[in-house]
Amino acid sequence: MELRHELMEGRAELPRVGAVLAARGIHPPYVVVNAFNDEIEVATAYLRDLALNDCSPLTVRSYGYGVLRWFRLLWLLGVAWDKATEAEVAVLAGWMRTASNPQRRRSQPGGDAPGSVNLRTGKPNLRSGYASRTINHALSVVSGFYEFHAHQGNGPVVNPVPVSPQRRRALAHRSPLEPQVVVGRARLRQKVADRPPRSIPDRLWDELFERMGCERDRALLEFYVSSGARAVELLGVGVDDLDWAGQRIHVISKGSREREAVPASPQAFLRLARYLDEVGTPPQGEPVWRTRRGGNRPLSYWAMRRIMQCANALLGTNWTLHDLRHTAAFRMANSGKLTPVEVQTIMRHANIQTTSRYLTARVEEIFDKLTEHYNAPRPQTSYPSGYDADDIKAVFGA
Repeated sequence: MELRHELMEGRAELPRVGAVLAARGIHPPYVVVNAFNDEIEVATAYLRDLALNDCSPLTVRSYGYGVLRWFRLLWLLGVAWDKATEAEVAVLAGWMRTASNPQRRRSQPGGDAPGSVNLRTGKPNLRSGYASRTINHALSVVSGFYEFHAHQGNGPVVNPVPVSPQRRRALAHRSPLEPQVVVGRARLRQKVADRPPRSIPDRLWDELFERMGCERDRALLEFYVSSGARAVELLGVGVDDLDWAGQRIHVISKGSREREAVPASPQAFLRLARYLDEVGTPPQGEPVWRTRRGGNRPLSYWAMRRIMQCANALLGTNWTLHDLRHTAAFRMANSGKLTPVEVQTIMRHANIQTTSRYLTARVEEIFDKLTEHYNAPRPQTSYPSGYDADDIKAVFGA
C-alpha cells in the first residue's frame, strides 16, 4: 500500500523497462516487449486487432505505448494483467496526474514556466505533468485492451476501467440531428477544458513570417496558412503532387489516408518557385522540402518543429505548427467569401461542428474593440434651442 500511495502522490517513478518496437509484419506494425526483449503476446493480439480494424500505424504505435505504460505499472506492483482491478487503474490515473512528463524536460532553459500563459500570444504553455486529454487517452487504451480480451474470453470478467452508464445510455440511441447530450464523466476520467482554437493574428503573423530565415521556410508558411494542410501532410508533398496550373497540391490525408487535392494561394506557389530556383527540383518521387544542412535529405516534422521553436525564442511567443492550420481555418471561415460547408471541404473536417468552432470572435479583436470603447469620449447632453435653461434644470435636474 505504501508503494501505491507513493505512486499516486508522484513520489515514485515507473521503471523504464520494456519498449515498443517496429514489427516484421504489417498486422501489427508495432509490438510491445518486456525488459528481457520478449514480446508480450496479449499486447500483440490487441495491437493486431487495431491494425486489422484499419487503424493507422501511428495510432497502433500510440496505443502500444499506452499498453507498455500499463504493464510497467503492473510489473512494479506485482499484479498479473488478468488480475488487475479498478484499484490499479486508480494508481495509474493518480500517477499521471502528479508525475512529471519526460517530454516537458526538452524545453529550453530560461523559457516560460510550465503552465504559464504567454503574454504575447495568450496561449497557455503545457504544464510539467501529463495533460488531462493524455490521461483520458491512457484510460481508453487500457479499457480497449480489456474489452478486446473480454471479447476473446480472456482477462477479468469486469473491465477494470470504470465506465459511465449514463453516457452509454445517452449515446446508444441518439440521433445525429438531436443536440449533444451533456452527461457526467466516468470515474477517474479527467475534466477537459473546451478551449476555442487559437489562430495567429495578422500583426503577429507578419512578425513570424519575417523571422523565417530562408525562402524554403517562407514558402512552407505560405502553404500552411493558405491550404490548411497538416504539418506532416505538407512535408510529404513530392514533385508529382504539385499542380502548378490548378494551384493545388495533393496530400495524403491523415484521416482517410487517401491522396486528396488541396488548394493553395498563388503567393505560396510563387515562394515555392523561388525556393526551387535556389536549390533545384528534387527527383521524381522525392519530397519537395529538403534539409539545408547535413546532406540532401527530406525535411522531417521534427526539423520543421525546431524551425518554429527558434522563431518563438526570438519573438517571445509559443506558436505551434498546428496553429498555422488553425489560422488558415479561421481566415477562411471569417472571410465572408466561403460558406461553412466549403471551409469544411477544404480543411477536410469529418464533422461540420469542427468547422463551426472557427466561426467565433478572436480574443485580440474583442480587446481592440473594448479599447476603442474605453477611449471613446463621453457623449455630451444637448437640448434643442428655444428651451429655457431654468425649465430644463427644473425637469431634468442639475
